[in-house]
Amino acid sequence: MSNDNKKIGFLGENIAAKYLESRGYRILARNYQKPWGEIDIIAEKEGVTIFCEVKTNSKEFGSSFSPELRVSPKKAGHIIRTARLFLNNQKQNNGKEWRIDILSITVNKLDSKAKVLHFKNALADSR
Repeated sequence: MSNDNKKIGFLGENIAAKYLESRGYRILARNYQKPWGEIDIIAEKEGVTIFCEVKTNSKEFGSSFSPELRVSPKKAGHIIRTARLFLNNQKQNNGKEWRIDILSITVNKLDSKAKVLHFKNALADSR
């Protein structure tokens, strides 16, 4: 991944975290890593643990290349596996409800604005 892509990804994750916090989510962890994958943000709201995959574009490319479309089936499998491991390691989470969300961020550098789309329970087969 190029340095510019890393910067855009980091910016998108920060925007996503602020977005979630402004809506009452409590951030539990960021960049939770395992050898096979990473979860960008782990949050909690109303007793539900939410695993968030953040995808960021540096500009608008049109609907055929929206950030959320870049979560491949392979990536989804890695997220699910990592989420389950996190839950297994957190004994207080035993039996708690959880879901996987995707946050799609499109950054407009010219006017320093970002468009955030929040897809809740985006990987519905994650149970």
